[in-house]
Amino acid sequence: MPDPAAVLFDVDGTLVDSNYLHTRAWHRAFRAAGAVVPSWRIHRAIGMDGSTLIETLAPEADADRADELHTRYYLDSAGELTLLPGAREILHALHDRGLRIVLATSAAPDELARLRELLDSEPILHAVTDADDVETAKPDPAIVRVALERAGVPAERAVFVGDTVWDARAATDIGVRAVGVLSGGVSRDELTTAGAEFVCDDVAELLREVERSPLGKLL
Repeated sequence: MPDPAAVLFDVDGTLVDSNYLHTRAWHRAFRAAGAVVPSWRIHRAIGMDGSTLIETLAPEADADRADELHTRYYLDSAGELTLLPGAREILHALHDRGLRIVLATSAAPDELARLRELLDSEPILHAVTDADDVETAKPDPAIVRVALERAGVPAERAVFVGDTVWDARAATDIGVRAVGVLSGGVSRDELTTAGAEFVCDDVAELLREVERSPLGKLL
């Protein structure tokens, strides 16, 4: 039997179409906390650690209030969340082929609960991470380390699938191969420059092209 292998999936923007809801929630939160930040700048920071995002985009804002309001506004819009094409299918297909499926996200527990409910794939999940597992989220690789530990595999037997440059950097910093998807709104060139070895439109395309992607080497 081959050594166990795992696929570590980011969730927001990779499996669930949530990045623009986060952008809108942050935009409203910043305004209420005393700062006006253009939406395009917010979008480019989505996926970054929340504290780092606030410090980078609006250091003059009341950080605690901005963070609290972002969570409130985002959860208020949770009814608008939808799965991205192929999200549930790729999880089940890769599990059926013997790979360990890990949701490697730093989403807050209450936000993650909505995402997991939408994915409706609990029986096949080997492990899940969330914001409570680390002090600092991506691009710090701490959450990827936790995901690897819970998957029970070394870095060379895992692939990280994500939609932001922060995902790719966090994975490659500790030797995990990265796959990028365009479904979060980040360009192909940016994902490649950040370290993604393979980039495709979404996880539906990744499933179709799995054999020629880095995932193929795990099967």
